[in-house]
Amino acid sequence: MGVYSGDWLWELQINEYRGNKYISYYFELIWGTPMADKDRIKIAIAGVGNCASSLLQGIEYYRNRKCENLDIIGLMHLDLGGYLPSDIDVVAAFDIDKRKIGKDVSEAIFSLPNCTTIFCPDVPKTGVEVKMGRVLDGCSEHLMNYPEDCRFLPVEGEGATKEEIVNTLQNSGAEILINYMPVGSEEAARFYAECALEANCAFINSMPVFIASNPEWAKRFEDRKLPIIGDDIKSQLGATIVHRTLADLFRKRGVKVERTYQLNTGGNTDFLNMLNRSRLASKKTSKTEAVQSVLAERLENGNIHVGPSDYVSWQKDNKVCFLRIEGKLFGDVPMNLEVRLSVEDSPNSAGVVIDAIRCCKLALNRGKGGILYPPSAYFMKHPPEQYPDDEAYRMIEEFIAGNR
Repeated sequence: MGVYSGDWLWELQINEYRGNKYISYYFELIWGTPMADKDRIKIAIAGVGNCASSLLQGIEYYRNRKCENLDIIGLMHLDLGGYLPSDIDVVAAFDIDKRKIGKDVSEAIFSLPNCTTIFCPDVPKTGVEVKMGRVLDGCSEHLMNYPEDCRFLPVEGEGATKEEIVNTLQNSGAEILINYMPVGSEEAARFYAECALEANCAFINSMPVFIASNPEWAKRFEDRKLPIIGDDIKSQLGATIVHRTLADLFRKRGVKVERTYQLNTGGNTDFLNMLNRSRLASKKTSKTEAVQSVLAERLENGNIHVGPSDYVSWQKDNKVCFLRIEGKLFGDVPMNLEVRLSVEDSPNSAGVVIDAIRCCKLALNRGKGGILYPPSAYFMKHPPEQYPDDEAYRMIEEFIAGNR
């Protein structure tokens, strides 16, 4: 509808959509704040893989659907503190795969080895080219034994320097850097956290290397008055949140949990990377602690197994979880529960990241630096402080409202 300005156009918008609940809410949100003058959220992405693909597709998908109907499927918050998903702009992106570097990010997200569901194929050009990242430990050596269409093709050499990446972040105007490095990328995660600090960017650590939950790193972000959310993004409705919910249900209903496992298979580059078991230490800790933290009593290590199990190439970005909980009911009578969950892995996390981005923006607007505890507790598997999910939900709503 062009550039919005003035009260008359807002009233016309209301009349056009007959004042239904969603449009009335939208009217209240932007009354007196024309969209042309609204502050944008400028993000940078480290790692243009499946998760980045789902995030960018989602931003465009919901931009085109904000006024189509009352039920906006798949978002925990359509409006979060006055920001919609469409208020997010990618202004910088980094990768080490030669098939993505130099391409507009809207094209790179559909380049191999990305294999996630394409639910919004018409992502417009952004004018942002994927820049060379730093070649560190994101690509395990065993990947070279697999076909090129399912693994990384890293550039030769070490890639960009820290100074080059920091300059790109600063020149782009990025406010928030999202870490989308593959599982096991300990060096790379710390490298991009350093870049965020030097470039004066907030940091969202979507992968299981402990940055926000490390007191030394958390203090550095607090000293710079930069928000940080971490660590290891939860899916919207994935294996961890289902496992936690069931474990919490057992606790509340007085059922003693004796043993449990969560076995996951998938066919994306993350699962391929994790065939190198040495890369799994942080991931297993993150997922295991997410479940242990809601049990009535911690289980011994031999009675709990949570983590990635195998790579099945034809599954692509589909993740299948096999979950079992064994326990005892009234009178020590045994019981067990089994669940099979199948989800497209990367879209399942994108809606959570969209909320994390907007929470980071609210913190920046409020001058809040350091750990954002409510968003970390609700969005992440390994936050600095674990809370039951219903309590974390109340915390995040209070945070969004500015009451926490």
